Amino acid sequence: MTDIAIAGLQPLSTVDWPGKLAAVLFLQGCPWSCPYCHNYQILDPATPGAVPWEEVQRLLAKRQGLLDGVVFSGGEATRQRAVVEAAAEVKEMGFQVGLHTAGAYPSTFARLLDQNLVDWVGLDIKALPGDYQGVAGPAVSADKAQQSLELLLKSGVDYEVRFTLWQGGLDYAEKVAAWCQSQGVENFVLQRLQTQHLPPNYNPGPEVTNWGQAQAEEMLKQYEFPQSLVRV
Repeated sequence: MTDIAIAGLQPLSTVDWPGKLAAVLFLQGCPWSCPYCHNYQILDPATPGAVPWEEVQRLLAKRQGLLDGVVFSGGEATRQRAVVEAAAEVKEMGFQVGLHTAGAYPSTFARLLDQNLVDWVGLDIKALPGDYQGVAGPAVSADKAQQSLELLLKSGVDYEVRFTLWQGGLDYAEKVAAWCQSQGVENFVLQRLQTQHLPPNYNPGPEVTNWGQAQAEEMLKQYEFPQSLVRV
């Protein structure tokens, strides 16, 4: 495995895969330009990886029986086709595989699902379908994200669909929750924007930062998701 570009490696995380102890691989590059991205330093796909795959192999060999799995994150993890081979190797070593994705590459996502290479997916929905260009860039269509959502819901793989509130306040989050419910989403997570690693040119307004967990939980109750969560 020499052609996967890894920007960073976190040996242990308790938050990137709910209920699991996992190592996290941050893969280099993303085709989207969300203004609030907290990993904006690793978005350039032309930047080479900083962590060799051999380092990942050594870590996992030492963590047999200690880690539950490995999360492939980003950037956009599915941008690199080599993620399929990497996930297969992680599975062969006896670990479960988690995936963070915004659904930008449904063909690669489909390969991971079809080959049973992922055990859990955190799928980020960025906005309502008609608003994707305003958040992810002028060349972006929501079609790929929606296609990936459909693939995920048909797969039977454990998942959460997440929306990070970055504009519009809870009124907008409510519209996103309603849209997700209409698509068949059962596990929905509303995330508070983490402001400590924001790009220097993005300044969230009070509608983004000044909302309460109890208020958000009450809003979500009307949709009766079998599983829903406000993550702060």
